[in-house]
Amino acid sequence: MSTRDRALGAFYGLAIGDALGMPTQSMSREDIVTHYGFIRSLRDAVAEQPISPNLPAGTITDDTEQAVLVADLLIGGSGTIDPMVFGKALLDWEAGMVARGLADLLGPSTKRALKLLESGTDPEEAGRGGTTNGAAMRITPVAIATPPELGALVEAVAAASKLTHNTNVGIAGASAVAAAVSAGIDGADLSTALDQGEHAAALGARKGWWCAGGDIACRIRWARRWVRGMDRTTLSYAVSKVIGTSVAVQESMVAAFALAEALGDTPVEALTTAAGLGGDTDTIAAVLGAILGAQHGLSGFPPDLLTKVREVNALDLEPAVDGLLELRKSSS
Repeated sequence: MSTRDRALGAFYGLAIGDALGMPTQSMSREDIVTHYGFIRSLRDAVAEQPISPNLPAGTITDDTEQAVLVADLLIGGSGTIDPMVFGKALLDWEAGMVARGLADLLGPSTKRALKLLESGTDPEEAGRGGTTNGAAMRITPVAIATPPELGALVEAVAAASKLTHNTNVGIAGASAVAAAVSAGIDGADLSTALDQGEHAAALGARKGWWCAGGDIACRIRWARRWVRGMDRTTLSYAVSKVIGTSVAVQESMVAAFALAEALGDTPVEALTTAAGLGGDTDTIAAVLGAILGAQHGLSGFPPDLLTKVREVNALDLEPAVDGLLELRKSSS
């Protein structure tokens, strides 16, 4: 499998996971079962969906759209992202969402940071309250553009995250995802890639402003060991009730790693399980899709699933992936 195929798998895997989680995001497990039964494929969002009511099956959300934005800024900036340019791009993106009738798509950490930035706060200070998963959900382009040498990779993650999530936990969560994806693109097996995610989380936790919270590297290590051998029903209960599925990075990113550990050989089963957990399902499934896409490449996803997501969103990620891989090559 080529590096390009793995990179495409990571970016399209993010989009597929995002689309699978779209109709269930911010719903409880019980409400998901009531309105959808068990999630086995892409579904239209019901009218009762609190964030994306009535959107058609296959529609992506902020996870993929912001990742595409990051990819464009990385390529346009020759591998770096200017914080002020990033802030303006996020505000413009939000305005575009409002114009399409979709509001409240900026997460709480990102929204708070952008308000501070607009009021004149230094970019280094704006993200000091960022403890949610916003940086992690959009970090896949950085992973594609950066080889898996952890020192340089974590530095790249911190630079891309600090505007909105300049905290130990925000950077640790994004570093874990980036390392697992980048290692997979380089050909590492799943266990090695997830190990790299743990190590990167430990390094990332040394950066940014300190915020209280469970150590992400330790939580990933514990969760991976705990879920081994669980059947799918037990796994779903364990992840949703014990690990947690909220927007808190210590919950949602650990949940993604737990599912990768338990179901990493069967990407579609892993992603549909994520979509049925309740909570921040689109982000958990998106990150999980990126990690597993880097392992299995595009061929790891059924062609009809990939085609549907591409067509519904007019999504063409090949140019972005090629541009990011050029950055990766130049930094090797």
